[in-house]
Amino acid sequence: MLARDASARKEQGVFLCDGVKLLKEAVEAGQTVKSVFWKETPEAGFDELSDQTTLPGELFDYVSPLKNSPGPLFLVKIPSVSAGKVQRAVILENVQDPGNVGTIIRCANAMKIPAVILCGDCADLYHPRTVRATMGAIFRQTVLSVKDVEELSSLVERPIFGAALTDDSEDIRKLDLKEASIVIGSEGHGISEEMLYFCDRSVIIPMNPDSESLNAASAASILMWEMSRSVL
Repeated sequence: MLARDASARKEQGVFLCDGVKLLKEAVEAGQTVKSVFWKETPEAGFDELSDQTTLPGELFDYVSPLKNSPGPLFLVKIPSVSAGKVQRAVILENVQDPGNVGTIIRCANAMKIPAVILCGDCADLYHPRTVRATMGAIFRQTVLSVKDVEELSSLVERPIFGAALTDDSEDIRKLDLKEASIVIGSEGHGISEEMLYFCDRSVIIPMNPDSESLNAASAASILMWEMSRSVL
């Protein structure tokens, strides 16, 4: 249920994770681990976790959202996150692929981006595929959610640049992005007209004109590198 249903995760205040690496990351980051379910054999080194259960292989495979997972499965309390005005954020608008959202969070943490902001109809932050794609960064990176542009406007400092294919989009090599926030749009439609109007400027990544456009995670990674070159 927790793997499939975002409303169940919200109601119970926990999300489901999988694997020893993520468990170590959660513990090291000081997250509240509620329950751990091992597949047949518990692993040493987690004695501080009081609620641990060992399941037979067949039962574990039945409840696991991953096929042939070695485990463990564990539950983490959804943290309460708040922030004042944010500067240097990557803003995702309607990015619906959990793998893309998770990869961007992982990259943001690597590039020392202060916050990732999910705006509109983005993939659920606590979907198992999102969590897995963060490779543990979900436990360290500030991630905020807003409903729409109006709510976003009260949260993010300017300047705000939108990555978009418009006639007046500017080459990122000619701009100073170190104090800016960047908006990445959905995989199929890009940034909405409302969001583009909200942005101070639109920017473009120069690339081979014969190639397909980059997916959201690839574009965000390049833009975050440009944002962070002077601080890394």
